Amino acid sequence: MLAPRSLRKRSSRKQSVLRRVAILASVLCLLAAVGVAWLLIDNHSPDASKKPQRAESPPELSAWLADWEWEAGLSDLRTAAAGMSGLQVFAAYFDKEDHLTFTTEFQDAYGQIREAAETDGVEHLSLTVVNDILYEDGTESQKDADLIGRLTADSGSRGRHVEEIVNALRSYPFDGVELDYEKIPSSDWDGMSLLISELYERLAPLGKSLRVVLEPGIPFDKVKLPSGPTYVVMAYNLHGGFSGPGPKADLSFIRKLGAKMDSLPGEPYLALAAGGFDWLDSSGKVTSLTERQAEELASLSEASPGRDSESGSLHFRYEDDDGNKHTVWYADEETLALWAETARSIGYSHVAIWRLGGIGEESLGWMKSVGASS
Repeated sequence: MLAPRSLRKRSSRKQSVLRRVAILASVLCLLAAVGVAWLLIDNHSPDASKKPQRAESPPELSAWLADWEWEAGLSDLRTAAAGMSGLQVFAAYFDKEDHLTFTTEFQDAYGQIREAAETDGVEHLSLTVVNDILYEDGTESQKDADLIGRLTADSGSRGRHVEEIVNALRSYPFDGVELDYEKIPSSDWDGMSLLISELYERLAPLGKSLRVVLEPGIPFDKVKLPSGPTYVVMAYNLHGGFSGPGPKADLSFIRKLGAKMDSLPGEPYLALAAGGFDWLDSSGKVTSLTERQAEELASLSEASPGRDSESGSLHFRYEDDDGNKHTVWYADEETLALWAETARSIGYSHVAIWRLGGIGEESLGWMKSVGASS
């Protein structure tokens, strides 16, 4: 039986309203779902929360001082110290028995380095241990990959190495330790990660810090690095003794490296290299230069350095007294500032400088201003 016309009209209007409500509810649900999905995707993207949080950190600057050029390094330190929060002393190596050893230069210089750091207000002084083997005949094996395998082979070898480092800190009371172990075979990274973790756990109760240097080619997303230590990534070696002429780093290299670093724990440092290289055209022989040496070469040869737009680096060509042609690339104050600003723009405000000794006056002034502005 059909309902009266008036009832059918009211029923029809009611159903129409219900349909509109249902459609509106569906649209709202869809918009909400899209919004949630967007948030989830955004929070897991490489440009999400990590970078802004790191970018908000005040700038920090540290630098290395090498034992083989400690006097020139101390001279630079006295100028730039006001901007530095830390100094890493590149001084601990290994002997043929895989034990730590220190050069005579370091042993003679340690007291003056310590005094200068304290006098100039450097808050943190660290001992850098590097995987170079020094032999009694004066030869050496730099960045010895096999050494890493022996040091990290098992809990016993790692434990002995950890205790030897702790004993070194008793002989030379640094505030912390830095491991600069390079050319690590992929097969040794599990052991290396365990060494880092075990050393950190041993040092922490003693009030000592741990910092670890990482090469730019390491797959940070695959290597399991423990939280706790500070990590510093080398943002250089784009060109050098292994290549033809070019800058130590450029802006594209720094940005790509920064994206890789997002998987690292904590607030990593980006290491920038002062100075540059001199390439001999005829043989390809490469000579390392400090900034001051590069400036002197340019002045003596009456060359006018040009600035590369992709890296901010200076470069020039000259002819030596024997008629040999050379190409020089190097970093000055403007270069270092540009590299550091590029790093900061992608979320990395902590910078380390390799190395003190022969840095130009304007670059030292820039270093002094970095930490002072924080």
